[in-house]
Amino acid sequence: MGTAEPQVASTRDVQQPQVTDGFHLVIDALKLNGIDTIFGLPGIPITDLTRKAQAAGLRVISFRHEQNAGYAASIAGFMTQKPGICLTVSAPGFLNGLTALANATTNCFPMILISGSSEREIVDLQQGDYEEMDQLAIAKPLCKAAFRVLHAEDIGVGIARAIRAAVSGRPGGVYLDLPAKLFPQTIDAEAGRKSLIKVVDPAPRQIPAQDAVQRALELLKSAKRPLIVLGKGAAYAQADEEIKSFIEKTGIPYLPMSMAKGLLPDTHPQCASAARSFVLPEADVVLLIGARLNWLLSHGKGKTWGGKSAKEWGGQKFVQVDISPQEADSNVRIDAPVVGDVGSCVSRLLAGIGSNWTKPPAEWLGAVAERKNKNIAKMAETLAKDPTPMNFHSALNVVRDIVKANPDAILVNEGANALDFTRSIVDMYQPRKRLDVGTWGVMGVGMGFSVAAAVVSGQPVIAVEGDSAFGFSGMEVETLCRYNLPVCVVILNNNGVYRGDEVNPTGGRDPAPLVFVKDARYEKLMEAFGGVGVHATTPAELREAMEQAIRSRKPTLINAVIDETAGTESGRITSLNPTAKKK
Repeated sequence: MGTAEPQVASTRDVQQPQVTDGFHLVIDALKLNGIDTIFGLPGIPITDLTRKAQAAGLRVISFRHEQNAGYAASIAGFMTQKPGICLTVSAPGFLNGLTALANATTNCFPMILISGSSEREIVDLQQGDYEEMDQLAIAKPLCKAAFRVLHAEDIGVGIARAIRAAVSGRPGGVYLDLPAKLFPQTIDAEAGRKSLIKVVDPAPRQIPAQDAVQRALELLKSAKRPLIVLGKGAAYAQADEEIKSFIEKTGIPYLPMSMAKGLLPDTHPQCASAARSFVLPEADVVLLIGARLNWLLSHGKGKTWGGKSAKEWGGQKFVQVDISPQEADSNVRIDAPVVGDVGSCVSRLLAGIGSNWTKPPAEWLGAVAERKNKNIAKMAETLAKDPTPMNFHSALNVVRDIVKANPDAILVNEGANALDFTRSIVDMYQPRKRLDVGTWGVMGVGMGFSVAAAVVSGQPVIAVEGDSAFGFSGMEVETLCRYNLPVCVVILNNNGVYRGDEVNPTGGRDPAPLVFVKDARYEKLMEAFGGVGVHATTPAELREAMEQAIRSRKPTLINAVIDETAGTESGRITSLNPTAKKK
């Protein structure tokens, strides 16, 4: 008799272990916390992560440069109150993302920079791994928090900590380091699922102390010339109705900083933007809501505030609403700090007004209105002119009309003169519709902001760019075309940085350092990728092109040629340029 064959179970009858890996745990952790979009640039070691993320239903917006992806993530955070995610490769890609990370922290935008990195063992011994760098150590000084995840079972904790750090308290940038060998690590699928954390109440409300609220209201009641200054923190808070009600019920004039424009329409009767140089030094009590007394407000000192020197302030009393108690007294004495989130603080102030609130004296309101109306009339005369070639005013008069007719559109703005003139000429009508260079005044945010604004909102975007500023991120017009985003880029082209008429003092063949190629055809760059390019030399041509861009929702670049002699050095901050002082 023959020997019986051993019975071997079919592989189909054997229960295969269910496992997951680092790739899927990262993706699942993000999705669990409501993250639906990643901005980044694929490459080693995160290429497969981008593929798998897209396959899992996340929207992956791929850029041509990591810095622009970082700017996109940061402004998405500002718009949504959820941390924007920027994904980069190791070392050089990580470094490219650092400027955006630091800018997010400076501007209080919630953002998480996630970068792949080299193996820790090799990095720590400096053995020369591919793109070897101690990225965690480099990132730490530039952000709110920095974490590294080495084991797949810790991915849930790492992402949860990053989210909470980015949005809690004063928002900002967070760095999350994911070494390459983390991604293929496998663990039991059920254990992996249990390791993920859905962050509960990541940015809890911080209620101000009642005595602080009462102190602030008493100071405002005693004011003869009160003023409210709204910062971008007020816009980020999305406490729009509370802020509007408080301003209107108190009757106090208000001054919006650039990214707070539109919290109330710039045409609101209490808006004092057109009288800025009058109200700041004349006010006796100033309420700061989500605004810091940094360089943008002359540190609360100097002639801007009625002082006699740069180090002297004009004696105003300040009420400051801020989520960080450390912000108080950072430059001048804060007489009534109100610490808490903007929404809670304004709600408490509003509740404390009562029915017997007395609006500011008529003398103050009349003086503000008089100065404001005088300046508005003066601006109207300037805007009515039609010089040849166009200048900043005649071109931006068109943009002003287009924004007024399309208040849902988002305005992105950067440059020197292009930034300053747009701020003062183009009125905003809705909150969080104006996105610009913010606290640092950093150039290059334009195309990243535009991509994110279109992706997040689904609304048309108008990007007003100086020709110099556009150069920092201009290649991203390909990104606009690739994703077919409704962005209209308007380049105010005067052939150079500040202006295009400088000459080489030596008479040599090299152009002056601040001068670009004459008559550059920027619109051809958009056409190269399938978008619409327009060369506009008159306000009528500019208006027609912008109206068509809004209607069509096609990626459009308008090369608006303006007088090369238009503009001043450093825009309105010439005093910060030592060389300009010598001229």
